[in-house]
Amino acid sequence: MKRRFESLRLASTEFEAAIRWYEERRRGLGAEFYDAVSGTLALIEGQPEIGTVIGGEGSTRRGLVSRFPYQVVYHLSPTHIAIVAVAHLKRRPNYWKNRN
Repeated sequence: MKRRFESLRLASTEFEAAIRWYEERRRGLGAEFYDAVSGTLALIEGQPEIGTVIGGEGSTRRGLVSRFPYQVVYHLSPTHIAIVAVAHLKRRPNYWKNRN
């Protein structure tokens, strides 16, 4: 059974903000970041258990983004995958913990 794949609004908003930030630094870098995160999302969607468990209950996982200091944090259940955050690895650790 394929799990339903969804992204919380806050995760989408921070992903878009990070794309803009990288694009302002160098033209085309935002697109490279987008591609890297999209690759991580595709891996998660295809193999949900691939992410490292980061929550005590085992349902919260993360996938690291190649080339960039970011992680995709997601909740995994038998029926869906919910993207909780596209978070920088060094800034504001665990700020996303109370997102549902």
